[in-house]
Amino acid sequence: MNYDDHRRDYVLGGLRSDALTPDPLGLFALWQDQAIDAGLKDPTAAVLATSEVDGLLWQRIVLMKGVSEKGFVFFSNYESNKAQALLEDDRAALLFPWNELDRQVTVSGHVLKVSPVESDAYFATRPRASQLGAWASRQSQPIESRSELVSQYREMENSYGDADIPRPPHWGGYRLVPEQVEFWQGGEHRLHDRFRYRRNDAGWDVTRLQP
Repeated sequence: MNYDDHRRDYVLGGLRSDALTPDPLGLFALWQDQAIDAGLKDPTAAVLATSEVDGLLWQRIVLMKGVSEKGFVFFSNYESNKAQALLEDDRAALLFPWNELDRQVTVSGHVLKVSPVESDAYFATRPRASQLGAWASRQSQPIESRSELVSQYREMENSYGDADIPRPPHWGGYRLVPEQVEFWQGGEHRLHDRFRYRRNDAGWDVTRLQP
């Protein structure tokens, strides 16, 4: 197949220095709210990149569940591939691809686990089926068939009945503490706007980058 003609112009507006906030979390919160208001199907979805234990780089999509001056929070199985990767190398990056808005945000830094209290609080808000799924799936481990996976789920369903479902000890949250954040806004003639924030001892440095 020929992919050469699959291109488009970026005409939804630019990003100027007077629109920047002193720290990147303020601008990110504004853009995140605008992505939600625009009706994107998965406005909090981000691509998480890690360095795997075998040295390869790997990416997968996670859902961002909280953002503050402390960082960006997502949840996962603590025995998954991503968990093992972060145990070996806590450096990671998140990419928020808001293509419908001609925008993307890239965040890189170090990842640490959130407190058990924070993980418990979020787990309690999950739909019951998702809570059961956290118990049923040994994330990233091989399995023979989907029917076997469904069987594991049914076992958990029968085990808990109508009782409250506690958070599994192998499941919880991570927080990516940002060291660098870049905002990208598509521009006409491929003259995109890029601003990169880098953390320093006093706060943040901001640099405009050529596209």
